[in-house]
Amino acid sequence: MSYKIVVDSCCELPEELKNDSRFQIVPLGLQVGDWHIQDDKNFDQAEFLAKVAATEACPKSSCPSPEKFMESYQTEDEHVYVVTLTSKLSGSHNSAVLGKSLYEEAYGTKKIHILDSKSASVGETQLAIKAMELEESGKYSFEEIVQKLEEFRDKMITYFVLDNLDFLKKNGRLTGLKALAATTLNIKPILREEDGEIVQAGQGVGVKKALSKMAELVVEKMEKTGHSVLMISHCNNRKRAESVRDMILQKTNKIKDVKILDTAGVSSLYAADGGVIVTV
Repeated sequence: MSYKIVVDSCCELPEELKNDSRFQIVPLGLQVGDWHIQDDKNFDQAEFLAKVAATEACPKSSCPSPEKFMESYQTEDEHVYVVTLTSKLSGSHNSAVLGKSLYEEAYGTKKIHILDSKSASVGETQLAIKAMELEESGKYSFEEIVQKLEEFRDKMITYFVLDNLDFLKKNGRLTGLKALAATTLNIKPILREEDGEIVQAGQGVGVKKALSKMAELVVEKMEKTGHSVLMISHCNNRKRAESVRDMILQKTNKIKDVKILDTAGVSSLYAADGGVIVTV
């Protein structure tokens, strides 16, 4: 069966898949003051970070319209898998669901599965690539792939350490936190997703110790899930991402593949300059 994988633009695809006909990215909108852009293939991270640094306005994102998702479903491919930002933190998932309803009203039923990643960034990437691998194996029906994707998602976990939490706070993305370490003491929280919301998993005095602790948590989680593909995204700090990779590889020999990716627009907004995100 032919298939298509649709993702919103919080998903960081590897370079070799960005122009792959099996994938389509539906962009979110980005706003910094009076400057509005689409988080698409023309996104320039350096330009975006410069705009953010030059204005006091809090940058914002806006989800794609249902019509944009509907258009992405207009394909001859029999199976369509849609991976979205966690529905707890974004309206992107709801837009994708409404887009499916619009499609079915216009064209009839189709095998479209909309997967709430309960994550973001490389968490979406893990799921998109997993969908591709399951389809390419030729072993499973559409329904079996949907089930395996949901099982994989429920075991997956995303951790992140950020230099700056201001944009997450000001955009109301930290409501799931019961407590947060005092940044004035240079205590950096280690955050993770839990059922689609952001919670604190630990902390470290300074970024280096927080990243080291995050590496320990990732390895501990891998021992439980059996997942073997490590994905790391970073906002303008590849050296930091590579150091996290190295710390994890020193603690386990179960990693089969590692991908280090630059954050796209939405992830760059919320991770902020220097942020590192890890999904396993």
